[in-house]
Amino acid sequence: MKHVARGRIVIWEGASLWAFEVPDTTSIRRSTDFHAHHAIQLTFSVGGGFRFRIGAEVVEGPIVLIAPDVPHAYEPQGRNAMIFIEPESRMGAAVLRDLAGGSFSRPDLSGFADIAARLSCIWEGPRPDDAVLAGLGMELAARLSGDPKVARVLDPRIARVLERLSADLDSRLNARQAAAIACLSESRFSHRFVEEVGLPYRTYVLWRRLMVAVQGIAAGNTLTDAAHDAGFADSAHFSRTFLRMFGVPASLLMMI
Repeated sequence: MKHVARGRIVIWEGASLWAFEVPDTTSIRRSTDFHAHHAIQLTFSVGGGFRFRIGAEVVEGPIVLIAPDVPHAYEPQGRNAMIFIEPESRMGAAVLRDLAGGSFSRPDLSGFADIAARLSCIWEGPRPDDAVLAGLGMELAARLSGDPKVARVLDPRIARVLERLSADLDSRLNARQAAAIACLSESRFSHRFVEEVGLPYRTYVLWRRLMVAVQGIAAGNTLTDAAHDAGFADSAHFSRTFLRMFGVPASLLMMI
């Protein structure tokens, strides 16, 4: 899509929330090309409207859930929001069970109406900070998956790895090196990391890099600088990863 008006994107481990407004004008292109991405996608109206083309079907809002790797084109109008969820995460696995092998479903909007109303603050008043929006996104994703995300203490061995990653944004720790920090075998570390964090280690690192890059762009950095700061080889590497994960060009971030 091009020329998206005011909106926000926040990313956290394994998921992201996008909220934006497409003006009602004929000069705006309102449809993406057909694309498929590995994330589960929940789209819902925040006062606007949308439809998807999924194969030969046209599926209209106000709320649609699309399975991973399903080709689709998205045609939005007005204010909409999307949640992307990594299917390998705990939440993603729960949502996939609800999809039961289907390409898409239509969840009950009443379960999300209050969050949709709270998201209107993006356009109607002092813009909320990223922590507030991420909290709304996490709440929405938890409802969708049925996972209340009960707080618990991390395994200290896994916590050491997370602390190392947080201290070095450009960290290129591979799974073997991370396992050494945790004092575990690589196979045991990989299993334990998924249990504690909810994502495979490599996927977690990729989401972290995406978060850092998006935050850099939001702060005014160029795509190239944001990509380098986040540990991508170059802006092309970041752009390919972003397109694969979200189905739209990374250049869209410059318009939000």
